[in-house]
Order: sequence, then C-alpha cells, then structure tokens
Amino acid sequence: MASTNRAALIAKVLKVAKKHYKLVVLTKDRSLLDHLVFACCAENSTYDVAEEVFQSLSNDYFDWNEVRVSTLLELAEVMKPLNDPVESATRLKRVLQSVFETHYSFDLEPMKKQNIGQSVKTITRYNGSTPYIVSFAVQQGLAGHSIPINSGLLESLRVVGVISDAEAKKYTVPGLERAVPKNKGEEVGTILHQLGVELNRSPYGQTIRKILLEIDPGCKDRLPKRAPKKAPEPEPVPEKPKAKEKKAEPAKAAPASKKADTKKADTKKAVAKKPVAATKKAVAKNAAKKTVAKKKVKKKVKKKVVKKTTKSPTKKKTKKKTTTKKKVKKKKKR
Repeated sequence: MASTNRAALIAKVLKVAKKHYKLVVLTKDRSLLDHLVFACCAENSTYDVAEEVFQSLSNDYFDWNEVRVSTLLELAEVMKPLNDPVESATRLKRVLQSVFETHYSFDLEPMKKQNIGQSVKTITRYNGSTPYIVSFAVQQGLAGHSIPINSGLLESLRVVGVISDAEAKKYTVPGLERAVPKNKGEEVGTILHQLGVELNRSPYGQTIRKILLEIDPGCKDRLPKRAPKKAPEPEPVPEKPKAKEKKAEPAKAAPASKKADTKKADTKKAVAKKPVAATKKAVAKNAAKKTVAKKKVKKKVKKKVVKKTTKSPTKKKTKKKTTTKKKVKKKKKR
C-alpha cells in the first residue's frame, strides 16, 4: 500500500474515532514495573476498569512478589472485572516471574537511564510480554514515542484496509508513529485503545459495525462474522409400545429355546456315548475270546507234539525186534 493512502486512512480512522471516544488521562507518577503491571491489566479492557483492578492488586497484596507467588485462580478472581481475567492474570504472573528471574528484584528504574533501544529489548524478552505491553511501557515508563496496539485495534485496522493480512500476522502497523506526532501520541493511543476494546468486547455488535462502516463503507465483507450454526440433528422417532412388547416376547423365548437345544444336545451326547461304550465292551469280549482260543490251540499243539515224541521209542523197539529175528534166522541157516 502506498504511504499516502495509508496516511490518509489513518487520519480518517482518527477522525471517526474521536467522534465516539474521548481522551483518557493516565496516571504518570508510577514506576516502570507499575506501568508493566497496569499494561497487563488494560490490554483488552477499558482504562477505568484496569485502574480499579490495579488498585485492588496494590492494596490486597503486600508487594509484587506476593502477587508473583499467588496462584492463577486467586489472581483471576481479583481481576474478574476485566474482559479477560484469566489471560490478564496469566500475562501478569509470567511477566513478574520473568522480571524476578532476570534482575532478582522488582526495581526496574535503572532501565530508564539506559538507551531506550536496550530497554525495549529487555522488556520484549520478558516471558508474557506482548507488543501492547512493550509499547505501553515505552510510552508511559520510558517517555518514548510508541502507540500501544491491542488485538482488537489490530483487527479494526485490518478490516478498514489500513494494514494487510500479512502485516496483521506480524502485529505491526507501519506508518502509525509517523502519522501521529509525539506530543499527540498519548491522546491518540487512548482513543484507539477504546476502539480496539469495543471490537474485542463485542465483535458482532452494532456499535463497532457502525464505526467501521463509517470509516470505510466498503468493508462490509471484511467485518467479523459469526460462525455458521450446525444443522440440528433430527430427533429420534419414538417407538410404539406394542412393537416393543412384540420384540420383547421372542427375546424372552430365545433363552428357553436355547435351553431346549442344550438339553437335546445333552441327550444326543448321552445316546452317542452309550453305543460307543457298548461297542468297546463287545470288542473287549471278542479280544478275550480270541486270546482264550489261541491259548487252547497252543495247548492242543503241545499235546500232539508230546504224543509224537512218545511214539518214536516204540518204533525203535520194533526195529530192534526185527534185527533180532534176522539174527535168529541166520543162525538157523548155519
């Protein structure tokens, strides 16, 4: 975007914003750490509510170290009037913890004597610090020229075309400090802050829509839109009671049929087991008979063998008698 067009758009944004919001005078006689704590509270809320919460933290706790060691739930309860109490408590707790770990104290006044660039680098490295917190500390605590930009203001400038989507992702608004002189920085910062808080508080409200359309009538398509509602699921059709009873009867009869089937299966098994046992007994009897028959055959064979053996000596005796007879006949011949 050309610098002349951007400067003209910024001037128009300031002109319209001044119609709807007024200058807020901030307390200046605070330490640098107090400005950091106030920025943690005021990032997405109005200045008067942030001032109320800051005073509660200052009065209810002994010092900032006690706030640091408090639980997140306790801090969120104290910071409940803010638009984002949990996020603000998280930022505050992290910043205080990082300050303590970096300096081992809560005295940041020596940073005012340093080069402003070096102090900005130190604050940026604090865990929990956001671009808004850094710019607010620079403007209010280090007397530098910087305009704090919260998330709502960044989205508003994107919608009206002051910055592109890529610049919005980088969280930068090029040319804003050049378009606003330093002596007007605090005034412009408080007015733009209220514009951003309005969008953050009610992004779909008529108030913010009118202001943004007044700045750029052609931004209607870029305005925040609600997410489309999901189609309601069809209600289940209630079943008729008769159908339920009919379905229930076969369900009850099913176990009985199962029992009958199991009984039949048991009887079949019993019947099947009986013939098997009978066949086993018959086989055993047949085997016993065969063994008995074999034993009888063996006994008969033994008896025959014995008879044969007994007959053989008689044959020998007959042979001897025949030999003796032959000898007698020979003697008679002689």
